[in-house]
Amino acid sequence: MFTNALISKNLIRVETCLLKVLQNRYLNIKMPRGRPQQSKHQDKKEIKSETNNVKTLKQEAINKEENSSKIDLNKFKFEKKPTIKIEFENDDETHKTVADNKGLWEPPNWRRFLDNLRKMRSSNDAPVDSMGCHMTMDENAPPKVIRYQTLISLMLSSQTKDQVTFAAMERLKERGLTVDNILAMTDEELGKLIYPVGFWKTKVKYIKKTTQTLKEQYDGDIPNSVEKLCKLTGVGPKMAHICMKVAWDKVTGIGVDTHVHRISNRIGWVKKQTATPEDTRKALESWLPFELWSEVNHLMVGFGQTICLPLGPSCDKCLNKDICPSSGKLKRSPNKKSPLKNTSENVKENKSEIIKQEPLQSSQKIKVESLMVEEKYDNLQCSHETQSQNNPISEIEPKDKNVSTQKRLLKRQSPRNKISNDNATLTDVNESNINLRVKKKKS
Repeated sequence: MFTNALISKNLIRVETCLLKVLQNRYLNIKMPRGRPQQSKHQDKKEIKSETNNVKTLKQEAINKEENSSKIDLNKFKFEKKPTIKIEFENDDETHKTVADNKGLWEPPNWRRFLDNLRKMRSSNDAPVDSMGCHMTMDENAPPKVIRYQTLISLMLSSQTKDQVTFAAMERLKERGLTVDNILAMTDEELGKLIYPVGFWKTKVKYIKKTTQTLKEQYDGDIPNSVEKLCKLTGVGPKMAHICMKVAWDKVTGIGVDTHVHRISNRIGWVKKQTATPEDTRKALESWLPFELWSEVNHLMVGFGQTICLPLGPSCDKCLNKDICPSSGKLKRSPNKKSPLKNTSENVKENKSEIIKQEPLQSSQKIKVESLMVEEKYDNLQCSHETQSQNNPISEIEPKDKNVSTQKRLLKRQSPRNKISNDNATLTDVNESNINLRVKKKKS
């Protein structure tokens, strides 16, 4: 029995081998003989891959343990609920604007204030209405020249009244206010034309530099953006925003000058009191609607020139006296006068006469100074003699008005003064000197 089992097993093995041989022949597949030999490099690669697999498995197991040990703190975070504002119903327009624009600060009653401001400015009786920068251009000139003239008028308007700026622009237009003509002028000629504009000497330099850059970089035209305008010498943010509105008809911001800066702080249109006009501009633009930016400057400047003056505003004429937080606080009493006004009335009269007069030549200045020295010496002698005779000094003492006026006249020199009436001034000094000598002989 045992032998029969072995024989059957061997037969099965033989049959399987024959079947494999037949299959390989039928499929034309060559079977390798013996066990295939593996190279040493393959053995090393297999060992490395197995070690890497083991490491990754260990790392995954460690991470799972750490994650299971950690607690998600996000589940226990406290979520803040939004605050609830309780507002009472009111018919005032300010509450409507607050409801429409939640989260934005707005001054109270600002729409009512703006309506009253428009009513007060409806007459257009301020200097800015007839002599502002929008009225100084030559309408018949080309558009490029008109834009250049607006920039020059804005540069002249800083620290200067509109009347003085308008007069200076008229003189410049008569001479020919173009880029080429300004560059062809000397500094003295340009100074004579713009005098007495505030800081006219520095403005002469600024105008020359800006015109040179406009010719070199912009072909005689002005830039069309606020950033490029502010890069020009003598041009600030206020000038740039107003120039963009007047010259290019684009609203880029609110032009804040001294009037807008002062009035905005007085009426409470800024959340906190601002120190500079640029801070005021940012504060106004943070809450004021964009469609009102273009008219704020013109309204406030005229209002500041007529009613809300820097010193002693006429609050009685203002329609917003019930709303304005500064109403009545800045008003001075009408009878109050400074002590200097009473003591210096004669000095003001002399100054007004001196401004009308004209300076002397250098050769004639020496003659006048010598005459003044002689006059002082004669005055001293007269005073000594009268004191010895016990006579009052007031009878012989001459009036020093002519001497003081001549001194001030010598100091004052304007660029537009011309030399004239020299003989008349010399004769006045000679007559005063002769009168002194006659009084000396009589005494």
